[in-house]
Amino acid sequence: MAANKKLLVLPGDGIGPEVMHEVRRVIDWMDRRRALSFEIEEGLVGGGAIDAVGSPCPDETVEKAKAADAVLFGSVGGPKWDSLPFEQRPELGILRLRKDLGLFANLRPALVMDPLVEASSLKPDIVRGVDIMVVRETVGGIYFGEPRGVETLPDGKRRGFDTDVYHEDEIARVARVAFDLARKRRGKVTSVEKANVMQSGRLWRAVVGEVQKAEYPDVALENMYADNCAMQLCSRPKQFDVILGNNLFGDVLSDLAAALTGSLGMLPSATLGAVDPATGKRHALYEPIHGSAPDIAGKGIANPCAQMLSFAMLLRWSFGLEEDAALLETAIEKVLAGGLRTADIMQPGMARVGTSVMGEAVLRELDKLAA
Repeated sequence: MAANKKLLVLPGDGIGPEVMHEVRRVIDWMDRRRALSFEIEEGLVGGGAIDAVGSPCPDETVEKAKAADAVLFGSVGGPKWDSLPFEQRPELGILRLRKDLGLFANLRPALVMDPLVEASSLKPDIVRGVDIMVVRETVGGIYFGEPRGVETLPDGKRRGFDTDVYHEDEIARVARVAFDLARKRRGKVTSVEKANVMQSGRLWRAVVGEVQKAEYPDVALENMYADNCAMQLCSRPKQFDVILGNNLFGDVLSDLAAALTGSLGMLPSATLGAVDPATGKRHALYEPIHGSAPDIAGKGIANPCAQMLSFAMLLRWSFGLEEDAALLETAIEKVLAGGLRTADIMQPGMARVGTSVMGEAVLRELDKLAA
């Protein structure tokens, strides 16, 4: 049996525990059928952590994350905690993990599976074959820049302000992730910013260009304003291979790219740190793009596929288990091809099922593929 792989599982809030349960079933299956041994710890994060210990990401969770080989994250937040002060909100849990673990590169694939072409809000001929990877910088920019805050002016009016700030080293390291990915894909990076109106955007464009020229002359680089990229994603998405963006634009554009696929419930993500030159390992966190969906929490109707596909990314990126990752991805696609749908991807003529039935169907396909 393979050596233990240390996983920290953070189910979080809302539908997080429900969809994470289905991943735990997949992990148990792999333990039995693929001889993969996982040493699993669970931890508190988000609203549940606030209720239990008063912090959206307690120190204990951070230490467990640092000790783990990978972190599998659910989702956080909900109306229960909406009235809390900004510095206590559940969403700060994921931001602290990214910052403390140095998770600077978020990978969000937007892949339109053949069975779900009709589920997209765009015409089938526009989205069929779409396969985009959005690379988003995650520990810099406007989400972390200083100064920031809300102040009261002498006339009594309030003013809110944030700072979009980047060091060239922060830009260069995430650019290298995008170029490395493009080399393994179709060889093209589209770097997005607003260099026409933002100084940080001018630096972004310059540094990305310097990295490409010096280190990746074999990869094509296209520069595009973020607003134009949004329009192009809706009109000609198949032109894109890898899209590289800062924290803000990468966040917005990856959700837009996700909409092409028909549902956020189908899309995973990985957030990676730097490779340790001594050990070859890197901190990494994997999570579905969807939120905690408190309106459907506890109803057993959430789509577990994005959480399962996040686990597939974990197998591939943290453990190098390409065959096992592909096995899980294939099983999910076969279930969809067979006509099963959760509510978020429901189509005419298909069979609507809940969370546990979808999970059970994936396990049955895994059995068939492994036979």
